[in-house]
Amino acid sequence: MNTSFIQLHSVSRWFGSGRTEVRALTEINLALATGEQAVVVGPSGSGKTTLLNLVGALDRPSQGRLIIAGETVSSFSEQQACDFRRYKVGFVFQDNALLPELTVAENIEMPLVLVGQGREQRHQRVAELLQLIGLEKRHSAFPAQLSGGEKQRVAVARAVSHNPQLVLADEPTANLDAVSAAVVIKALRQVTEQQQLTLLISTHDPRVFNNFARVIRLADGLLCAD
Repeated sequence: MNTSFIQLHSVSRWFGSGRTEVRALTEINLALATGEQAVVVGPSGSGKTTLLNLVGALDRPSQGRLIIAGETVSSFSEQQACDFRRYKVGFVFQDNALLPELTVAENIEMPLVLVGQGREQRHQRVAELLQLIGLEKRHSAFPAQLSGGEKQRVAVARAVSHNPQLVLADEPTANLDAVSAAVVIKALRQVTEQQQLTLLISTHDPRVFNNFARVIRLADGLLCAD
């Protein structure tokens, strides 16, 4: 893990202007190595989600440079940002964001369809991931038939199915009990370690950040500890 993968150089993000301006992030300098696992912690409103949105090319900085895998993400066009998200990033959201009309297997398969992978390869990859997250017997179930922890494990599998370089998880355990949270974090770590993916999690949950060596602390949009 000696290759620089994510670099933030004096990155700021503000919304509005003048008297209504709100600074979500101010002068953030940060670097993560290829394959590194880290958590971003801080209270609500500290800038955690904004930081993940910038790294995932869902938003762009108001100021500063953001470089990922040698690409200047902060200068991307809308199409470049879309392609970057589709091929290089996997997202795990707090509410899992599974498509209710699709089965477990179909939800995991969706990113593979979007990148144009063949049917046989898609099915093989889905089978591998279902085994890895321990939900082989739930492949035909719909999200409404799953527990909260099972839904998040499916979301984890979906996030890595297309072999991205980066996985971003925004408060992935916020709605889970302690047992389910532990299972989800174990699944996240296992699948990202296996594929040597860079993992960045935002959380204020000590059940999560106590498991990681790299903890990045934000407060009022400022990097206060790393």
